[in-house]
Amino acid sequence: VPGGWVLAGATSTGTPAATGYALDRVGGRYIALDRYEEVWAAPNGHVAAVVDYERRDEIGLLDLRTEQVRWVATGSHVMTPQWSPDGDRLALTRMDKVSGDITLGVLTSQGTFRTYPVDRQKYFCTDRCFFTWTRDGRHVVLQQSDPDVAVSESRPAARRGIQLFSPDDGRPGAFIPVPGDPAGPWSWSPDGRLVVIRGQDGPRIAEVATGRIVGPAMGDDDVWVNEGRLLHRDLGANAILLIDLEGRELARQSLPQALDHLTLTVGPV
Repeated sequence: VPGGWVLAGATSTGTPAATGYALDRVGGRYIALDRYEEVWAAPNGHVAAVVDYERRDEIGLLDLRTEQVRWVATGSHVMTPQWSPDGDRLALTRMDKVSGDITLGVLTSQGTFRTYPVDRQKYFCTDRCFFTWTRDGRHVVLQQSDPDVAVSESRPAARRGIQLFSPDDGRPGAFIPVPGDPAGPWSWSPDGRLVVIRGQDGPRIAEVATGRIVGPAMGDDDVWVNEGRLLHRDLGANAILLIDLEGRELARQSLPQALDHLTLTVGPV
């Protein structure tokens, strides 16, 4: 794709399942998988996470070199599994249906799984609550709702910021006052100064240190390639665009028809 990055994988997210794809970097090929409802390729590394809806409390770790799957009992999860930037750990958001309590699950590519409960009273989150990673992979983050703003059915929940947690032991770290949700580790600029967020009024670019909105973004899942360039998916045209911070198109790569409306994963070469 433009910007010197690659398409690491593609997946459907429901039924009926479409064929998913994962890039075997060692073999230099894409593996097509039609046995699973979800195929979450890591942005790096040699493992993909697969989800079989008949095994709802498990996640399979697919070794792309051997095409063997190792099933790990993780319990049910909500939202999208989130790979760390190096492809070594998968963050899972687990939620108790009765209490609404949130638990962070961390599954390594070797199959080790640990869970860390989060104090929902202290770290308050409503609406779309999910763990994702910082760009350096040292922390996971959870959105923090603003309790003083009324919930609206027509707009995303108001955020007062995001809370960092350690994926090693679940301990809380710093609070970052950005008013929206980063979609993943590539939402953060390489220097850590800016971040693309899903805000109440649409996609925005925010200053990490202050939460100040510095401008609009074309999409809330745009990927930061370098300090002045982002990748944006044009769903209507089934293409990936390289854009600058003002949204000007610099390059375009059309995608195969088989990937139309699948969820994509990209990563550095």
